[in-house]
Amino acid sequence: MTDWVVQAYRNLAEHPLTGLTAHLLTVAGFLLAIFTVARLLSERRQPGNTFAWLLAIAFVPYIGVPLYLMLGGRKLRRLAARKARLTPVVPPGPPSAAASGHTARVLMLNGAAPPLGGHRVTFLTTGEQSFVEIEKLILEARDTIHVMTFILARDEVGRRLVELLARRAREGVKVRLLLDSLGSFMSSRGFCDPIRQAGGEVRRFMPVLPLQTRGSANLRNHRKIAVVDHRIAAIGGRNVAREYMGPAPSRRRWRDFGAIIEGPAVSLLNDIFLADWAFAGGKPPARPPDGPAEPIPPAGDSELQVVASGPDVAGDPLYEGILSLVQQAERSVWIVTPYFIPDEVLFRSLLLKARSGLDVRIIVPARSNHPVTDLARRHYLRELRAAGAQIMLYGPGMNHAKVLLVDEASVLFGSANMDLRSLFVNFEVGVVAYSRSEAAAVAAWMHGVMQQTKPMNEPRKHRLFFPALGEEIARLLAPML
Repeated sequence: MTDWVVQAYRNLAEHPLTGLTAHLLTVAGFLLAIFTVARLLSERRQPGNTFAWLLAIAFVPYIGVPLYLMLGGRKLRRLAARKARLTPVVPPGPPSAAASGHTARVLMLNGAAPPLGGHRVTFLTTGEQSFVEIEKLILEARDTIHVMTFILARDEVGRRLVELLARRAREGVKVRLLLDSLGSFMSSRGFCDPIRQAGGEVRRFMPVLPLQTRGSANLRNHRKIAVVDHRIAAIGGRNVAREYMGPAPSRRRWRDFGAIIEGPAVSLLNDIFLADWAFAGGKPPARPPDGPAEPIPPAGDSELQVVASGPDVAGDPLYEGILSLVQQAERSVWIVTPYFIPDEVLFRSLLLKARSGLDVRIIVPARSNHPVTDLARRHYLRELRAAGAQIMLYGPGMNHAKVLLVDEASVLFGSANMDLRSLFVNFEVGVVAYSRSEAAAVAAWMHGVMQQTKPMNEPRKHRLFFPALGEEIARLLAPML
């Protein structure tokens, strides 16, 4: 920034009017950069995230400063004041023995509801099964249909969802569809008009154009939830697009993971939807009064804990829960994720578990749909492999599932990737299952995934200079991805 000042004074001497304008712009830019750096340092971010933004602001200020003003927000006070805080109202249900466990207590201290018993869980392990089950839920709905997704594609799967929701709205069912305005940028308006014309409602979460507030372009709603009649819910990592689901198998379909849940925890998932729905509609931060008239009865024996994370939650409960599960592991830590960019604490925790002899397995796509994140992950994967972890590359095709299995006893699944954006920026939702039956089912699914992987064999030494440089730059900027 010193060079700018010197050049500004030279211009002022040679061309008084033009130089004065340039000088004033330089001073304004310098002051704006100082303000931006001060604001950045006051937000108490992760050190890596702070450093990445500082580099961008210092070395490419004409790009770094505007990007930070648009994308840099994480926990925005103004947004928090307008959006209802997700303070869970614990529904009545059978008590859970897991409530006294370390991970459950950590999650509760970070704002999550306690674990509850009385659930039936059906895992959705294929895109065809997911499509059939969600279509069935919509067709069997009697009173309400609440759907929230990051991506609604303008393809045959997206059109089918719009058609079904419009039909049910015409039949008198109360239909609400909530779309992230960036993820569903091309389909949140006219594409959904059949639903609106049939009497249903469609809302966009945090419009990108025009920007609602500083940072609104960065704060995306990545949650995927469908709740029908306040009694049954679908949750997971799948968006509404042919890559994720469809009526028939497809060679191009991504592998993913989700679940149908019945039982008291559905009330908590519905509360998350209603809070996001009220915010997207500009409503005051009050709990909407249209929940179930009666408590949801038990439907099975599974013990579940619902965990929301994002700018509307005071802490970072998903991150804290993952840390707790990993650090409490005694035998194994298996992770399936499309993108792997952990923060330093999580990375060191996994390294320690691998070095101490635990069965640590990281399953990622051999090649994801975001090449930059593939570059950024290489350092972490290489170090973990050297520490004794198994790094397993899935292929052919993309694996978009997000699952953590610890000691083949506790499972965390939902919408959050194992990266900095999901754990610290996005609006996300997850479920921890503490029952052995769910853990056994997930372990069996993971073994099936592992059969379609190969070990990472990238040599630790003698890497080519330019690919290695690209990897280091990507890792340095990883907190901004």
